[in-house]
Amino acid sequence: MNPINVDFGGKNRKAKAVEPKGSTIKRVVISLIITLVLGAVIYYFMLPALNFKAFELYLYVGIVIFAYIGIFGIVSKAYFRPEYMEYAKNKVKIPLILLLVLAVIAGIGYLTGVELFRAKDYAEIIQVKEGDFAEDIAEIDFSSVPRLDRDSSSMIATRALGELSDYVSQFVVNGYYSTQINYKGTPVRVQSLDYGDVFKWIKNTKNGIPAYIIVDMTTQKAETVRLEEGMKYSPAEHFNEYLIRHVRFKYPSLILSEPSFEIDETGRPYWIVPVLDKTIGLFGGTDVIGAVVVDSINGETTLVSTSLDKTTKLPTDKFVTDKEYQWIDQVYSASILNQQYNYYGKYNNGFWNSIIGQENVKITSQGYNYIALNDDVYMYTGVTSISSDQSIIGFVLINQRTKEARYYQVSGALENTAMTSAQGKVQQYGYISTFPILLNVSGEPTYFMALKDSSQLVKMYAMVNVKQSTVVGVGSSLSECTENYASELQKNGVNVQVDVDSMGEDKENVPHETETVEVAGTVAEIKSVITGGETYFYIKLADNNSYYKVAVKDAEKIVILNVGDTITFTVQKDATGDIISVISVK
Repeated sequence: MNPINVDFGGKNRKAKAVEPKGSTIKRVVISLIITLVLGAVIYYFMLPALNFKAFELYLYVGIVIFAYIGIFGIVSKAYFRPEYMEYAKNKVKIPLILLLVLAVIAGIGYLTGVELFRAKDYAEIIQVKEGDFAEDIAEIDFSSVPRLDRDSSSMIATRALGELSDYVSQFVVNGYYSTQINYKGTPVRVQSLDYGDVFKWIKNTKNGIPAYIIVDMTTQKAETVRLEEGMKYSPAEHFNEYLIRHVRFKYPSLILSEPSFEIDETGRPYWIVPVLDKTIGLFGGTDVIGAVVVDSINGETTLVSTSLDKTTKLPTDKFVTDKEYQWIDQVYSASILNQQYNYYGKYNNGFWNSIIGQENVKITSQGYNYIALNDDVYMYTGVTSISSDQSIIGFVLINQRTKEARYYQVSGALENTAMTSAQGKVQQYGYISTFPILLNVSGEPTYFMALKDSSQLVKMYAMVNVKQSTVVGVGSSLSECTENYASELQKNGVNVQVDVDSMGEDKENVPHETETVEVAGTVAEIKSVITGGETYFYIKLADNNSYYKVAVKDAEKIVILNVGDTITFTVQKDATGDIISVISVK
């Protein structure tokens, strides 16, 4: 029977909490056991770092405390019997106090790392040196110029996988884990595979992922590398073989970042999982202090430092320097490097200067790309003033393995402006430009980009002068593009030397008198285009799928050619493709 509350003396008194039958200790123990089980399940999937600098730890503990409060309410029947609610509230005061303490610690930790109070510390996360463009960036070997971006590489990899009937039905190309590396001196993208769906994972997980794909970024050819033993640890797995869970169980206290897929010089596949530290306050100043290198086949792990002379900050005696792992190309992600340089550019003269006055305040442009220098991969991005009007004041190159950063002062067009200029040259085709990479062409800082069609296939190339974005050279081959660019530079008073022999496979497009053949036929179609200030005709012959490209300056009579006329071209022997350059015309 419920007790009757009587107000003696006309005063309101709070009703005494009604305690359910049974032992309070028993209810607490039952609630703790259920909470521990639930907490273990949540931890298994949430995988927070057991580190006071990891915000997700505070979130995880908060969730577990809330879970305990809810479970105790259920065990005490407080949600079903209102008269027990006051009792339940009294018994969960300690968890509520812990929750409040947790929130206070997190709040204070956050405030100690706020940019307003620690601007100088943020500006010093990355050290930036002044560089000399002509000295630091030698004239690039055109045979090693990357000509694909992530999307094009993934498309080529997907087509290569489609040629393997035993893979295509079970696996797909994982475009997210596409990493640009230097492999045996060549820029390539390595592509991991993923299971087609959960049922195909169930069928194939025992043997793992059987291959990966290498896409050569200069020849645009893909190679599917079959493994004798499959990759059993990857982000495509579930349960204990899931990559981050595998690493978390080995290193519970490490703060981990997004992994990248790489191969060593023997072609063995690895996952590189960056290890983060919060260097300012409790949660601010994110930096990389090392990486967990995971053998994707057997799951073996090694902790690698980001610097040869840095003392370890990692809680393990298995720490090694990266001298043994210099084949690794990406430890620092582009997003972290961009963020750190922006801290440097914005707060070098204090926080308030970044808002009021903004003297010498600079930030990175809206995009980045990668270039290979000295067997390392560098992130490239333009640098602009915070009030920029489509111009850069310089650019920065940052080593993705060591974080070595160099700034080069040069004024010119933003990358987006250069992309628009390149697309404007071929607007009749509707091609889309990739984000530029930076080249040294006879001392001239030059944007280089590929021009893609709607199916992500590279059709042409473009070079745009950084200082003068109206100076643009385009071509269907790298040699033609460079020659047209040099011609445009000369028209603007800049003389450069073009070495066609340094352009790798493009020298196959250069005619040799001893290796030519004649092709005769009836003209079925004629198209013309102005490229790099020169007029070219593209002529298709009957019963032939190729277009023959003729420069008007080399054969003026081509302008009076009509459909139905008979013509003979001299072309390079064995020349194939959608467009074939013509040496001479009869």
